[in-house]
Amino acid sequence: MRSIIMLQTLLLYCIVFYVIGVVGDVGTATSYDPPYLPTKCGGYNEDQFPPGGLFAAVSDGLWDNGASCGRKYRIRCISGPKRPCKVRSIVVQVVDLCSRDPCPSTLQLSNQAFNAISKIDAKVNVEYAQI
Repeated sequence: MRSIIMLQTLLLYCIVFYVIGVVGDVGTATSYDPPYLPTKCGGYNEDQFPPGGLFAAVSDGLWDNGASCGRKYRIRCISGPKRPCKVRSIVVQVVDLCSRDPCPSTLQLSNQAFNAISKIDAKVNVEYAQI
């Protein structure tokens, strides 16, 4: 009986994690507009962008001297002005270093990625985890 309860509890945790989607660090996200080329990771190579257009430029804190190129992060909007968050998480791939100094957010998302997690175009708070 005890093992059934433990199994049910484990199953519940797995379901909650799947629905919530992310358990990680907290930061901010903004969108950035094209042109997206050239990037610090792949220059003018258009093959660097993942299918679906879900990609990001990262701030110095995540850049890791370029080692972040190609890394994938699961991102979920957690708060912002006017309750902007959509109830879903997405996976983005790092293709660039934020071009502004200082970077306006932890992650700058392609327009397509940002629109997948937020209903408005304003800085939002996100939870993110490298996968």
